[in-house]
Amino acid sequence: MKLTRHLAVLAVAATVALASPSAAVAAPPPPPGSMASLGDSITRGFNACGWYSDCTDKSWSTGADATVNSHYLRIKAVNPAITGKNYNDAVSGAASADLPGQAATAVSQGAGYVTILMGANDACASSEAGMTPTATYRANLDAALAKIKSGTPGAYVYLLSVPDLKRLWQIGKDSGSARFFWSVGGICQSMLANPTSTAAADVARRDRVRQRVVDYNAQLAQACAAYGSQCRFDGNAVFNYPFLFSQVSTWDYFHPNAEGQRVLAQVTYAAGFGW
Repeated sequence: MKLTRHLAVLAVAATVALASPSAAVAAPPPPPGSMASLGDSITRGFNACGWYSDCTDKSWSTGADATVNSHYLRIKAVNPAITGKNYNDAVSGAASADLPGQAATAVSQGAGYVTILMGANDACASSEAGMTPTATYRANLDAALAKIKSGTPGAYVYLLSVPDLKRLWQIGKDSGSARFFWSVGGICQSMLANPTSTAAADVARRDRVRQRVVDYNAQLAQACAAYGSQCRFDGNAVFNYPFLFSQVSTWDYFHPNAEGQRVLAQVTYAAGFGW
């Protein structure tokens, strides 16, 4: 009898738990009717379809190229009202200091959804000493988020983790072409200088640059949590994704090519708001 009563109590408790709103998975917000992307050359689609030029159609965020299947196109499939309201406010070469200005532009456009992928250029400097301090990065991020929250309080914000720059070094260091472009172009020398060196100083430098990116990502997660329920962090989806050499542009061996942009769109959308 006691066992029967215990089972009955458990059954009732389970029923209540299933019916309780607190136990239910929160439904995603309504898909937005406009969006803006903030960031740097990655979000501009740089070198994804032309020689050293932006290719915004292939942007993982706001692009209109069907082969990339950007956030914009995925949202458009469920909410056609967003058609033509995909603003790419990223700027090639930008760093976190440029975020507040980009945020102000997104506010002026009335963007209902804002994606932010920024930090590669903060870590990619001509030398390790030139990297943006973590505290400065956070201050720039907070200033941008404050502009969005005050200017468009209904907007949803998606913060993407900064890519693992050491992964780029790992997949490209054995390519003579990549090493040539990295050297001649002075590309991300904080990480990519002396790419074949196994000297203790170079190994330690690469690890410190990677740690700076890890620190940026920790700040992104914390800033998003402080922003509130209308913000999402990708949970390090970009940082953790094992990008392949075949997904990097052969024009500079640094930026994602069209396939890299497609993968970036796929991985980040899956970790986002659930539209």
